[in-house]
Amino acid sequence: MSISWNDIKQKAVRFSKEWENTTSEEADAKSFLDAFFDVFGISRKKIGTFEHKVKKLSNTDGYIDLLWKGVILVEMKSRGKDLNKAFEQAKEYTQGLSNYDLPKFILVCDFHIFKLYDTENQTTSEFTLPELDKYVEEFGFIIGVENKAHIVEEQANIEAALLMGNLHDSLKEVGYKGHDLEVYLVRLLFCLFAEDTTIFNLRQFQDYIEQRTNEDGSDLAAKIHELFEVLNTPVSKRLSNIDQQLNEFPYVNGSVFEERLGLASFDRKMRENLIGACKLNWSFISPEIFGSMFQSVMNPKERRNLGAHYTSETNILRVIKPLFLDELWKEFQNVKSSKNKLQVFHYKIASLKFLDPACGCGNFLIITYRELRLLELEIIQTLLFTHQKLRRDVAVEANINIGQIVKLNFNQFYGIEYEEFPAKIAEIAMYLIDHQMNMLLQKEFGQYVASIPLKKAAKIINGNALRIDWNNIDNDSSYDIIANTTNIYKVSEPTVHYETLNIFTNNLKINPSYNEQNITMSKSKFDYIIGNPPFIGKKEQKPEQKKDLELVFKGIKGTGVLDYVTCWYLKAAQIIQNTNTKVAFVSTNSISQGEQVGILWNILFNFYNIKIHFAYQTFDWSNEAKANAGVHCVIVGFANFDIPTKSLFEFENINGEPVEKKVGNVNPYLVEGKDIFIEGRRTPICNVPEINYGSFALDDGNYTISESEKNEIISLNKKSKKLLKPFLGGRELLHAESRYCLWLSDAKPEDIIENALIKTKVEAVRKWRSNSNRGNTKKLADTPTLFAEIRQPKSNYLAFPTLSSEKRKYIPIAFLNPNIIASNQLYVVPNATLKDFGVLTSSMHMCWIKSVCGKLESRYRYSSSIVYNNFPWPENINEKHIKSIEKAAQKVLDVRNDFPNNSLADLYDIAAMPPSLIKAHQELDKAVDLAYRPQAFTSDAKRMEFLFELYEKFTADLFTKEKVKKSKR
Repeated sequence: MSISWNDIKQKAVRFSKEWENTTSEEADAKSFLDAFFDVFGISRKKIGTFEHKVKKLSNTDGYIDLLWKGVILVEMKSRGKDLNKAFEQAKEYTQGLSNYDLPKFILVCDFHIFKLYDTENQTTSEFTLPELDKYVEEFGFIIGVENKAHIVEEQANIEAALLMGNLHDSLKEVGYKGHDLEVYLVRLLFCLFAEDTTIFNLRQFQDYIEQRTNEDGSDLAAKIHELFEVLNTPVSKRLSNIDQQLNEFPYVNGSVFEERLGLASFDRKMRENLIGACKLNWSFISPEIFGSMFQSVMNPKERRNLGAHYTSETNILRVIKPLFLDELWKEFQNVKSSKNKLQVFHYKIASLKFLDPACGCGNFLIITYRELRLLELEIIQTLLFTHQKLRRDVAVEANINIGQIVKLNFNQFYGIEYEEFPAKIAEIAMYLIDHQMNMLLQKEFGQYVASIPLKKAAKIINGNALRIDWNNIDNDSSYDIIANTTNIYKVSEPTVHYETLNIFTNNLKINPSYNEQNITMSKSKFDYIIGNPPFIGKKEQKPEQKKDLELVFKGIKGTGVLDYVTCWYLKAAQIIQNTNTKVAFVSTNSISQGEQVGILWNILFNFYNIKIHFAYQTFDWSNEAKANAGVHCVIVGFANFDIPTKSLFEFENINGEPVEKKVGNVNPYLVEGKDIFIEGRRTPICNVPEINYGSFALDDGNYTISESEKNEIISLNKKSKKLLKPFLGGRELLHAESRYCLWLSDAKPEDIIENALIKTKVEAVRKWRSNSNRGNTKKLADTPTLFAEIRQPKSNYLAFPTLSSEKRKYIPIAFLNPNIIASNQLYVVPNATLKDFGVLTSSMHMCWIKSVCGKLESRYRYSSSIVYNNFPWPENINEKHIKSIEKAAQKVLDVRNDFPNNSLADLYDIAAMPPSLIKAHQELDKAVDLAYRPQAFTSDAKRMEFLFELYEKFTADLFTKEKVKKSKR
């Protein structure tokens, strides 16, 4: 190839700019095509003729706009003409050509749209003039290079990851493994990406392998080792007798090829796999997605579900947009009319520093860098085209060093990652996204921006973020440049060279020293801390992770129930003290529900003065992969200072899009309201019946009886029927399923002796309890006929399932008689009234449940100590309100009875709930709402605001005492 691929793409950008307003076939077709072939370094005069005469099937003469015999036929039309019709015309022209002259390609073009037909493979590529630089590979045949097929981006990412997985497995099979294998694969990834994105020449890496190595793969490892050495050596320091093809590779540096690795080993099949990877178009790979997929191929189990675990761009943007991106774009809009302010703003974004302390493969850092570079592109365009009044075509031709104008660099980005391989991927992915953004700049200004040699890098630390001082990962204690709204202050030697920026520095005030009176600088080394730390519940935590949690929370009582992700919250809260640093993490929704709230947020609010600035309520954190991994999450943005208005993002559907609401305060339950913490209580805060679990057998399953076992026991002795009771847990209550238990609390000795099956079960319970390692269980062996914990009410009682689907508008509860034994999978409220049932099955109570109860996945996990005992009942309820509630509650029960063949689960299924039951509940909601206040509640959010205020009133004395205790501590 006589022309470098970099030159082709640069010329393609300039060609697009030069011809963007051309429309007429008659006036401009010839000069347009001359210029088009010049993009590829080809003189049109040497390869093709205009107006080539052919005889059409109708025996009339036709004229081909341009014919390069045996290669390509071009048919030009004025802008907006029907290109499908032009293609049919071109095909008709081919009927008049000899077999020798038949073209392999047909191009039809209207100066804006290109349609390229491959007549041999029957494929079509279509793109616009501004996209030409992306599609120039399709014209590789012009310069004698076989083109690579474009693949849809998602499929390209998956296919690329699988190809790398095959290489990984093959190398590991021959004994090349561990650290060397991981670094080796990252280097190959760089080379594959480089030859398709102008870092190397097109096909340079593939040609080297195909032309310089044996087909059996015997010398491939040695040749790749030589290449790695060359890529790490400046051209001026290379040996004079080096292979010329090898010497044409550029100097990369940047530590990518610095480390010496052990020699790998290849065979014929492995060499073919690597060449197969070369044939994929790596320019379509997304660094922000591919990294996680690349990591997945290392694990055969994860590879089967490839693409399931990366964090999607949509969800990452949910973190960074309200944290800083929206604010920066707003500031840009405010200052863009002032040249001086815009220049200052440019320096400001170049001074920002970002940390992801659980960065994985770097997805958050990559997308953040990309979005900031897009903002910088707007800044540069505004400075050049608005303030410098340069025309775009002039700017393209002018000798402006765009590379020097760019101030953002990925050395502003820092990450901490526990595993080495993802950390390595994150480093390389940052190089790749930087190059992609340089290519975008090149497209805009028609000027190549060098991405190599690599001089700076994102700093990705391989280590345990919970045992590292985050501030110490950045050795540079000061910013290069600090900016406020009017001035730029030179703090240390700036990274840019001012003499190259004369286009910008006119009338720009650069102060020689930092003036603390004029500018406020955050003491933290990072402006923003972002990420998606690991979600690991208390039961899933490994011993080392439990130790991490103990070290981070330093012996604070009760933290054993916390999710592992909370460690990142506390670490962040500690390092942002007295700074302007803002933080936003994705977390499991458990941190804003149930008992975790009272522990975690008490610490963050009362000891570290944290304020929540924005939050996304529970949503399904999934990605765009076909086999995605959904987790129910929240996003919380916070800082060590307050702001007057916060943003609360609410989801009507956890899989839908959020609606932003501006509020005065977001509390730890991620709802609008004051900052309060609802902790577990043993008794209710209001004068209402107490709640408890049902009875617990602790019997190794012996006393739980199926329908068939019940019949068998009765067949042995009919008198035993009195010992068998209906036994309901949450599932049986909701789904009307039958289950029984042996209830022997009132049994006489002969009742047991006279039924062999009952006697066998009692003996099995006694023996199982006796063999237990727990002392309390051993003691229970002395009373084997009794349940371990008996809490069965003596009268009618109200029963709650401990778990209920979030898809139900109401948790179904029911009155049961004392003959029905409630298991410990139910909550029971003895002596409950119709009024109690009405309030507890209302929207008021459901709002409270949604906000404060814990969840298993997304299902509601009802809690006596957190939910029921803290629920604020109507404060001044009168007889009129009580009767109104009782009437409406009875109506709900009556409507249920109209459907005797349907379970509670059926009746409360959101898609199947009968209209009559919906109406009955609406009437009950209205009655309960009026018992709280005469004004109607317009939304659930308003209900929660009222309930939190009422809760604060009911518990005022308790909060006062608690604050005194904490201040002493």
